[in-house]
Amino acid sequence: MIKLAVLCSGRGTDLQSIIDAIQSGKLDAKISVVLTDKPGVKALERAERAGIKNLCVNRKNFSERADFEAALSKEIGEVDLIALAGFMRILSPEFVRKYPGKIMNIHPSLLPSFPGAHAHRDALAYGAKVSGCTVHFVDEGTDSGPIILQAAVEVKDDDTEETLSARILEKEHIIYPQAIQFFAEGRLEVEGRKVILKPQKNL
Repeated sequence: MIKLAVLCSGRGTDLQSIIDAIQSGKLDAKISVVLTDKPGVKALERAERAGIKNLCVNRKNFSERADFEAALSKEIGEVDLIALAGFMRILSPEFVRKYPGKIMNIHPSLLPSFPGAHAHRDALAYGAKVSGCTVHFVDEGTDSGPIILQAAVEVKDDDTEETLSARILEKEHIIYPQAIQFFAEGRLEVEGRKVILKPQKNL
């Protein structure tokens, strides 16, 4: 069983999918703490309801990013994996280097297409016919780390950001817990830009 810290900024629906996967026995992990960078967000409520330690490390209380990230690290403690679940802060290279191969993120596009904070808007504006979501390891760039899993969603002619987001979110809730489970099983091997999924060991 791996020990997880989950970082959120908002509603916490990806967090909920991880909690649900753990409770149903599909994910062999324990969430040691849920941290947010904003107070009063729903992610904190979800963690509280599940009996998980949770707190806000409010970015506005820190003038320097280094101090904010130091406070995050202190609360994260010793974990096997940090899962970013709708965490809207870009982590510094220094922070990422502290946790090599131990930070995972979910992004609502098929990377490398449409990185950044406005993936749905960008996909629609570009006229993409297919979008989706990507689970990747975090590196020192923005949404540029090695890709673990992806799921595709058709972009419909009448889609809005809201309708496209809703369909992609359904896929996120499937592949993020799955990717974390692969990590828990020790099946993810990074070779350059590629993540190799190793066969499951016979029990």
